[in-house]
This record gives sequence, C-alpha cells and structure tokens, in this order.
Amino acid sequence: MRIAARAVIVRAGRLLAVRVRTDEGEFLVLPGGGQQHGETLPDAVRREVAEELGLAVTPRSLLYVREYVGKNHAMRRIHAHFHQVEAVFHCECPDFTPLGDGKGQDRRQVGYEWIPLEDLDRHPLSPRGLAQVLRRALKDGTAVYIGDVH
Repeated sequence: MRIAARAVIVRAGRLLAVRVRTDEGEFLVLPGGGQQHGETLPDAVRREVAEELGLAVTPRSLLYVREYVGKNHAMRRIHAHFHQVEAVFHCECPDFTPLGDGKGQDRRQVGYEWIPLEDLDRHPLSPRGLAQVLRRALKDGTAVYIGDVH
C-alpha cells in the first residue's frame, strides 16, 4: 500500500491543479504524491508541491482522506495491484513567483492550471466528484473519509 499527501491550494477563488497525460487521456489532479519512509504527511506534501510546482507551501487543515484500490476502477488493467491512501491538506502559499519551476516533476505531468472554484465541475478533475468534496471541505473545514473513488 502506498501513502500519499496532496495539497489544496486556493488563490483568489481559483484552485491550483496539475495537468497529467496518461494512455487514458489528460486530466487534472491535486499536486502531491507518495510519502517517503520517515517523512510526515505535512513534510511529504511540502516536498511534493516543491518538486512538481516549485512552490513552498504550509499545510494547514486536513480536508479529506481518499483511498484508491486500482482493481475496483476503470484503470484496473494497469492498476490491478495498486492501493493508495491519500491525505489531502488545505495549504497556504505566500509566494507564487516560482510557480512552474519544479525540479522533480512527475513523468506524466504536462503543466498546471488555475480553475475557478465555481467552475470545478466543468474540468476533468480526478477523482470524479472532487468538485463537490472540495466545496464541502472548504466550506465547513471538517475532514472526511470519501472512500475508494477514482
């Protein structure tokens, strides 16, 4: 099982997302990735956001926890033995000047995008239903377990 940490970064009513391209197509995900041995979840999200986007963030509240059991979803052909648990944090970023200067981008990463919060449903966000989860989490600030979703 893999443990991961992801960031929700909002600026001026827009969500920062990473654009990825796979054999299944292009879609948007929250920045973040796998936790390393001996690393706390907040440290993992700080490192991953710096690697992918070049930004220094401060993780604040835990917004939600998500599981992804690959054999249960459409991408089971390539993820049959993949199981990941993600902790998603609301993060602050004081300086967006270095945005795009990440030195450790994922191989499938092809860019980033600012998405207006009111338009989240109109973008290919992964996992499905993320727009609704984010709106609720940002509104009431309570962490929730959203289950095994893709």
